[in-house]
Amino acid sequence: MAHDHHHGDHAHDHPHEGVVVVADGPPSHYQQMEIALRELLIEKGVFTPEDVRREVEAMEGRNAGSGAKMVARAWIDPAYKERLLSDARAAAAEFGFEAGVFHILVMENTPKLHNMIVCTLCSCYPRMLLGLPPAWYKGIAYRSRAVREPRAVLAEFGMQLRDDVELRVHDSTADMRYMVLPMRPAGTEGWSEDALAALVTRDSLIGVAEALPAESVAA
Repeated sequence: MAHDHHHGDHAHDHPHEGVVVVADGPPSHYQQMEIALRELLIEKGVFTPEDVRREVEAMEGRNAGSGAKMVARAWIDPAYKERLLSDARAAAAEFGFEAGVFHILVMENTPKLHNMIVCTLCSCYPRMLLGLPPAWYKGIAYRSRAVREPRAVLAEFGMQLRDDVELRVHDSTADMRYMVLPMRPAGTEGWSEDALAALVTRDSLIGVAEALPAESVAA
């Protein structure tokens, strides 16, 4: 199961590692397993190298736009918001989006609660809705520090939470993916759904940033 880590402010006696630094090196254990399994399935005729190429290109063509559209709809449609929070895959299907085979939970930010997403094991991520994860999300620095000192990590992303805001860190697994429903920016009353979607960034869907302020995009 996924684990929610609840954190308050506390002192740390270790230096901050860089959040976005991803060290180069030999393939990890899981990368080696993926390569071996892929080559075996190709050898057995389950799929071809061309099939792999097409799937990789399709995945690389995805971005956070699908998740942004779902968030924008939730901001203006309370009934859709309820469906999104209760069954994200079905809510995605309403747009014609394929959310994949994984269970997806959408966690709502409020003035008193902020949610942040990590995968401490590897890089589990709702790729069908958000595209490929950023390099820092897969890096050991973020994966370890997001649980150990999440407020410090958010500060390095330029996000300072008030002391009275509860912070919950949600740990993705092989079977469970998370997405954040950020708070709607002030001053966007009467905005169109497309204009609202332009305020939703990938980082806000992971929980390391808020949605863009209204003045950053013309309605």
